[in-house]
Amino acid sequence: METTTEQLTKGQPWYAVRIFSLKQKEIDRYFSDSGLETFIPKQWMDFEGRDGKVHHELRPVVHNLIFVKKTTEPEMRAVMSAADYKMAVIRKSQESRDYYEIPARQMEEFRIMCNPEVELRQYLSEEEAKMKVGSEVLVKFGPLKGLSGRLVRISKKYYLLKEVPGMGVALKVSRWCCVPMEK
Repeated sequence: METTTEQLTKGQPWYAVRIFSLKQKEIDRYFSDSGLETFIPKQWMDFEGRDGKVHHELRPVVHNLIFVKKTTEPEMRAVMSAADYKMAVIRKSQESRDYYEIPARQMEEFRIMCNPEVELRQYLSEEEAKMKVGSEVLVKFGPLKGLSGRLVRISKKYYLLKEVPGMGVALKVSRWCCVPMEK
């Protein structure tokens, strides 16, 4: 079943929640128990276990960020204040008390691009992503058809970059499959 543009634009926006704890799984469970949908970008990693063997495990890309699907701001503030963990929703600016909302379409594309089964993907910090120069494009052909983002060069290869507060993800793409976005 293909996801249409109409389906992507419907739905609730998301919040990026920065956590100040090493208990990411527990905090994720706390949000789930509170009835909130969450997303943590993960990737397959190899590591050496205590037994000396190499293990292949799905692990979070960043340990201080959880994305939470929007509810009402008062409800979100209540869930955040009732938590036993130190965390904060990323705000629009330092002066503003309003939470930064990630539009449903942008978050859905970001989630698609974070699929751990997809290869030739790179995760970037928020600062690294902002420094990348590129044009806004729409992918017209290939497996990434319908996704939008910035076409950037990383190590002499072209990538489709999608940014959200706190991080960015870049997928290898052929520049010939992309067309400039209309303004």
